Amino acid sequence: MAAILYDLDGTLVNTDPLHFQVWQAMLREFGLDIDEAFYQTKISGRLNPAIVDDLLPHLSSEEQQQFIDQKEARFREQVPQLTPLAGLMEIIQWADQQEMKQGVVTNAPTENVYHVLKALHLEDTFDQVVISDVLGIGKPDPAPYTHALKQFGLSPQQAIAFEDSPSGLRSAVGAGILTVGIASTHYPQALYSLGATLVVADFSAPELWQLLGVTVNSL
Repeated sequence: MAAILYDLDGTLVNTDPLHFQVWQAMLREFGLDIDEAFYQTKISGRLNPAIVDDLLPHLSSEEQQQFIDQKEARFREQVPQLTPLAGLMEIIQWADQQEMKQGVVTNAPTENVYHVLKALHLEDTFDQVVISDVLGIGKPDPAPYTHALKQFGLSPQQAIAFEDSPSGLRSAVGAGILTVGIASTHYPQALYSLGATLVVADFSAPELWQLLGVTVNSL
């Protein structure tokens, strides 16, 4: 193993409660009242343009973009309260000690990505950050992960990915990467059904460290 690739939302940090609150408030203004189940199946892990086009098809292209911009601005206002998922800092430090490459692969909007990384004090941590908006194609297509591997000059067998959403699982597994599901936003069985090798609650799980070949007592 030569590289670790992390999703951002729901993986490095559980941003979903904030995203859900903002989506719920803004969609309510358009007469659409959503619950968490709706959010998980129709919104979580997807690209904003596709979400808004599905839910608010009557809006013009300009109005859809204005909605997206406002939604993300409201989200960023809440970012300072975020904290990393349990065990994240330990696995980042371990991978650094192993001289492994580390990267972020995300569908999140570009401005959000760097805003969240800065809030977590991780803005200088990763060797590369692959953003679907910049790449021009997002998850569930395998392209973002394939691009990350190409940038590192690695094969899929040399990497491990961490993902929390169905679209992310499909992307990483589709790229041929061993993928660990983080059950912060979806049920473990749903992630296993999409090809996760292991599903854990967070990065502190002993089963994860065993998968990495590390005994917890040696950390």
